[in-house]
Amino acid sequence: MEISQLLKGVLDLAVLAVLRDEDGYGYDVLRRLRAAGLDEVGDASVYGTLRRLYKAGLLTSYVVPSEEGPHRKYYSLNEPGRLRLAESGKTWLSFASTMNSLLGEAA
Repeated sequence: MEISQLLKGVLDLAVLAVLRDEDGYGYDVLRRLRAAGLDEVGDASVYGTLRRLYKAGLLTSYVVPSEEGPHRKYYSLNEPGRLRLAESGKTWLSFASTMNSLLGEAA
């Protein structure tokens, strides 16, 4: 199974999790996802996910001037985003537990 296919289903959850404790701008979120082990995640996917989560009302944003180039748009998790993270996290843990059981039986 390809990692890119799995990422499509969980990228929203991964982005929300990365923003749980610290706000971030697009490249920063991408860097944190890759540092966590999601090396396969693409730039466009992360930027698109941030825009979609913002439009869905799960993130807020603000602009911070940068001395090293263009201003940076930071995203932060708001209350609806925290609720979605909690709900999606429970769903993921349940799904992962089921898969672990199935794979354990196959071994």
